[in-house]
Amino acid sequence: MDIFFITAIFLLGGIGSFMSGLLGIGGSIITYPLLLFVPAAVGAAHFTAHEVSGITSVQVLFASIGGVWVYRKSSFLNKQLIIWMGISVLLGSTAGGLVSAGMPETVINFIYGILALLAVVMMVVPGSKQNEQPLEGVIFNRWLAAVISFVIGAAAGIVGAGGAFLLVPVMLAVLKIPAKMTIASSLAITLIASIGSAAGKIFTDQVEWGPASIVIAASLLASPLGAMAGKKANPKVLKVILSLLILASALKIWADIFIQS
Repeated sequence: MDIFFITAIFLLGGIGSFMSGLLGIGGSIITYPLLLFVPAAVGAAHFTAHEVSGITSVQVLFASIGGVWVYRKSSFLNKQLIIWMGISVLLGSTAGGLVSAGMPETVINFIYGILALLAVVMMVVPGSKQNEQPLEGVIFNRWLAAVISFVIGAAAGIVGAGGAFLLVPVMLAVLKIPAKMTIASSLAITLIASIGSAAGKIFTDQVEWGPASIVIAASLLASPLGAMAGKKANPKVLKVILSLLILASALKIWADIFIQS
């Protein structure tokens, strides 16, 4: 690995991890397309979809740790929400990570594109007044949260994600969780989910540890900075930023799928 390669991967991992902490996502929705397309475009490296999904699986794990650490003493973490959704998404992501080894790259990219489009649709669904309820009085349908989390975890585990880019829209639009609680709690849920996703990728030897270690270092630095910024940011602004990032990623993935076909 030369200095250009290390710098490029570190910066790309840092961008994804900063947005992870800022928006309450694992960062794979951003890091996946960045690592898949940018290194090849600038001549730093060429990663396959399997390699990228393996790298992002461990990036999500460490980015989530950094983000949760910042929120650990705040009132934004909802323990019941984290337990019900976390356990379900962990089971799903473990299964997805294990079965992904035998999937063609085009299938992994196709699943990523579907997930991104679903996330965009849910992000633009109008919110309700229940999202503005006091943090100490938040209620939600526990079994609905568990079932949705398992399905999201299975799909996200295939692409090496924690699934937060889908969990966040679901928590906002379906479960009606306040925005700041959604961001903080989703990081904790993603941390649990990423354990299963990363374990599946590692067990099936899908992780390139050279670039993965660079991305991990970037995650531990950038994710806490993003989380600190997110605690002070306007929730509506954060929602718009996340929607635009997911939309851009979805358009890029789908454009490449159609070009290749």
